[in-house]
Amino acid sequence: MTAKLRLVMADSDATRRLRVGARLDKYRLVRRLGEGGFAVVFQAHDSIEDRSVALKLPDLSSEAVAQSFDDVQREVRIMAGLTHPNVLPLKDARYIDGQFVMVFPLGDESLNDRLSRRLARSTAVHYIRQMTAAVAHAHENRVLHRDIKPENFILFPDNRICLTDFGLARNQSRRHQISASGTLGYIAPEQAMGKPTYRSDVFSLGLIVYRMLSGVLPEYPFEIPLPSYARFKKGLHQDFVDWTRKALDPTPAKRFRDGVAMHNALERIRQIIIDKPATSKSKRPTVRRAA
Repeated sequence: MTAKLRLVMADSDATRRLRVGARLDKYRLVRRLGEGGFAVVFQAHDSIEDRSVALKLPDLSSEAVAQSFDDVQREVRIMAGLTHPNVLPLKDARYIDGQFVMVFPLGDESLNDRLSRRLARSTAVHYIRQMTAAVAHAHENRVLHRDIKPENFILFPDNRICLTDFGLARNQSRRHQISASGTLGYIAPEQAMGKPTYRSDVFSLGLIVYRMLSGVLPEYPFEIPLPSYARFKKGLHQDFVDWTRKALDPTPAKRFRDGVAMHNALERIRQIIIDKPATSKSKRPTVRRAA
């Protein structure tokens, strides 16, 4: 029988409010980066290694604490089993002063933050290749993410992007009772009905791709043409347009079967951005004037 993490804390610790400036062993909390249903994320300074890191601190004081124990254990073990340049690595997971802490490299910002500013198409395509590779790696290792959204992709220097937050992920080699968990706006229709598959992650990633290149997030059920469709396909090769449309098909069976198939199909597209034809300027004959 697989051993479970012991995540029980004393009542005084469970109700303790961590604040900016507080210390957890060698880590000093610098600022709050975000907060979800069962965790809060801080930027922290590692006083020994003299570097900034991200600390994810699960909140185990909720009414659904028993379920959150299982979720934290599952997330830790799933992330520990994934090794890919575009999957955020879990550096450490342990108790510090009675608080369970997950330690990650600190990125620059989330993709969601980045999308608030103009994004060059060439940069967007560079991100899309990496994002697809990350989802493919997860699926290749039988991990269903279930929460693919811009907030869960973190940007690093040199335009590197990493997939993170496997709190809702499930290992497909085991049977689980799966709820309709996910994020509204990016959840696939079948996932909303409690029947997610790898094709559901494909759908969510397709929505992100469309938003990155059109500036608009389509709302399901879709109406054809999709909003800002002309802006989306401008300058793109038809093969890539078809690739995106296949990922976004409302019928799961018509999508890529998983991230691996989606990634392989993308790799076969030789040209994504069509070079603009050079505008030839008419040359006027040179007129020599007499001195």
